[in-house]
Amino acid sequence: MIAIVDYGVGNLFSLSHSLEKIGAESVVTGEKKIIESADKIILPGVGAFGDAIKKLRQNGLSDVVANLARAGKPVLGICLGMQLLFDKSYEYGVHSGLGLIEGEIVPLKDVARGLKIPHMGWNSLHFTDENPIFADVNEGDYVYFVHSYYAKCANSLSATTFYGEDITAAVRKGNIFGVQFHPEKSGKTGLNILRAFAALR
Repeated sequence: MIAIVDYGVGNLFSLSHSLEKIGAESVVTGEKKIIESADKIILPGVGAFGDAIKKLRQNGLSDVVANLARAGKPVLGICLGMQLLFDKSYEYGVHSGLGLIEGEIVPLKDVARGLKIPHMGWNSLHFTDENPIFADVNEGDYVYFVHSYYAKCANSLSATTFYGEDITAAVRKGNIFGVQFHPEKSGKTGLNILRAFAALR
């Protein structure tokens, strides 16, 4: 069973619907015990980093997610949920993240000069390292992005997309996965990614 962490930030219905479509059992929950008993965890998120990490901590879920990730449970962060996995963000101030992946979240406008911000729409994936959630995805497949900040990571990079320059599209550190794009809005390719995550052992 996959626990979709409900901490008041995220498009939870479309994500749970996508998991239902691929036959994966899931539950949208903010209950610690249910999250702890799940086989896998998805951390969604839309909006601003500072508000999201504050809500995650206020709900007592930041330590739950971080501790389970460190204990080896598969965790997938989506969009802002991926950014929360990092050390810190510079979105409207400086905010500490979960510290599960080395790196920081910085303004996309600094590299996407002359391009529209947010980066919104379909863009292609380019693989930089092995990642089991891309088992059924091809180099150059398109996925759907909506973001104004991006992850600048020292390591753990597994896919990029081009927007002014190559920027982080996906990361992996052992059992911890993150995608900047929305698989639940990315058609067949997105469903294949969710299916591969659901199949992890």
